[in-house]
Amino acid sequence: MTAENAHEEEAVTRIYEAGYHIVPTVKEEDVEKVVSGIRSEIEKLGGSFIAEGAPALMKLSFDIDMREGEKHIAYDRGYFGWLKFEAGTNAAKIMTDSLKANPQVLRAMVFKTVREDTRAKFKAPQLREVKRSEMAKSAPRKVVEEDKTPVSEVDLDKALETLTQE
Repeated sequence: MTAENAHEEEAVTRIYEAGYHIVPTVKEEDVEKVVSGIRSEIEKLGGSFIAEGAPALMKLSFDIDMREGEKHIAYDRGYFGWLKFEAGTNAAKIMTDSLKANPQVLRAMVFKTVREDTRAKFKAPQLREVKRSEMAKSAPRKVVEEDKTPVSEVDLDKALETLTQE
């Protein structure tokens, strides 16, 4: 690759999004330090930020196994966040390698996307007005009267004994 081709490749920018899970062992007050490290890596690549989703602790759909020294640890939670940025065409590979090498990042993914906001918009469910005439008519309930004769203590004790013996 010549110097001219490398310069042309840098001149072409694309929109990328990096989604990541930070290990839950990081203290909540230190999560921002990890994210600022990810941001600084993007800035080193000459990237500019478009949008960001602040990391929040969430339960994972399945356990993720991570090797820490001699041990394998399965995590069922992680701080999920994302960054959308514009950078040169080589940024996706470099960011992916950087995130994989970071011991505080449980899992990460970098992919090409569009500048527009593509998050799903949630609409409130439409409520349908129901008129009284449309309501199902139920049959009148039959009222059952209870036997109101007093029960003696002896009869009550016998009934309890028979229930507890079975």
